[in-house]
Amino acid sequence: MIIVSYDITNDKLRSQFSKLLKKYGRRLQFSVYEIKNSARILNNLIVEVESRYKPRFCNLDSIIIFHYCESCSKKIKRYGYAVHAEKELVFFE
Repeated sequence: MIIVSYDITNDKLRSQFSKLLKKYGRRLQFSVYEIKNSARILNNLIVEVESRYKPRFCNLDSIIIFHYCESCSKKIKRYGYAVHAEKELVFFE
């Protein structure tokens, strides 16, 4: 699992980068995504960021990728909306 935080100055590039992350995970805050997936998918995402986006980033841009393991995720404290986002919903008809 990873957390990706970004601050990209170029509007078009920022929008494209956000759409890429949205394909793989869910938005936690405006420029922060949580991506829970297999190691292969996470590696594919990082390769795509390195090859497609990194050359287009400027010195004012900031992208941080935090890796965390399953046992570390149990140590994360969530409050407010974040508490409910982790729970599974069941709908009955």
